[in-house]
Amino acid sequence: MEIVRELPLDQILLGEAVRIMRMLPTASVNCIFADPPYNLQLRGELRRPDDSLVDGVDDDWDRFDDFAAYDAFTHEWLSEARRLLRKDGTIWVIGSYHNIFRIGAIMQELGFWILNDIIWRKSNPMPNFKGRRFTNAHETMIWAARGKDSRYRFNYQAMKALNDDLQMRSDWLFPLCTGAERLKNEHGLKLHPTQKPEALLHRVLLASTGVGDIVLDPFLGTGTTAAVARRLSRHYIGIERHPAYVEAALGRVRRVRPAPDEGMTTTPGKREAVRIPFGSFVERGTIAPGTVLRDRMKRAEAVVIADGTIRAGNIQGSIHKVGAEVTHAPSCNGWTFWHFEREGAWLPLDVLRQERTAEG
Repeated sequence: MEIVRELPLDQILLGEAVRIMRMLPTASVNCIFADPPYNLQLRGELRRPDDSLVDGVDDDWDRFDDFAAYDAFTHEWLSEARRLLRKDGTIWVIGSYHNIFRIGAIMQELGFWILNDIIWRKSNPMPNFKGRRFTNAHETMIWAARGKDSRYRFNYQAMKALNDDLQMRSDWLFPLCTGAERLKNEHGLKLHPTQKPEALLHRVLLASTGVGDIVLDPFLGTGTTAAVARRLSRHYIGIERHPAYVEAALGRVRRVRPAPDEGMTTTPGKREAVRIPFGSFVERGTIAPGTVLRDRMKRAEAVVIADGTIRAGNIQGSIHKVGAEVTHAPSCNGWTFWHFEREGAWLPLDVLRQERTAEG
């Protein structure tokens, strides 16, 4: 099969996932989000007697047990997904109890390195109609790197900022896709049985991609991944076999207005932060040798030395080493621990880095 020489960026492709994936070049995408068909859906969409699509799950979903066929299909598309991911790329796969465990096992067999399983808790789950089981109120997402040695991207600080400055947990509470966001057909019925909420994809892409990254969704459905990627200034490639879904996704994406550049600035993580040695400020005269440093509570004191080290009594070393020594701690962030005086106010050394970064 002929390989596409140029990536079809920001396009939605009509066709079977595996066939089109095979046409794309190796190591060409940064991130993949996949909402593969459930086991039963290989034989068609499930409808209730009133011809409405099932949005929850009940006993009817267990009628199909052709696991060998489903496993072969899963192995096929995941193999292509791993080929398409760049070395440091990551993949998200979402599913229910019907398929996610089989998918996870196959991912491990193929060499993916599982980073987290995320539980999407639905605040408004569909009820269990027969009353014979617990209401199925969650789906599971597997987040995995291409391999064990991948230096994958995780925007930790952005996730922490999104969660009111608390570490983001692995259980995410979102409602099902409802209201104006839910796409309908000409009869006013739900167009897609499992349309995902945009808030869920916003968090996924914000956590694991950067501006300009390429996101692939091999089972695009009605275009949630593409719409959110466009809004966040990421490139997208969508694959969908259902013509009506492709048409809806195209219209949906056209209505999205990407955020301006200033709206794309997120809280930098440690990898994105500019590394500036403390000694460079001494060299430039920004902070002079002999300057007294103190901790916020003014319990510890040190003096800046001309070579960029600091001295507290008989202890001399980097701002981090001396900070750890005087606090009897295994480690210390000297940028935030040590303060210097400027115009009568005591400011953390980190102010110097922030000012340098702002200068460009």
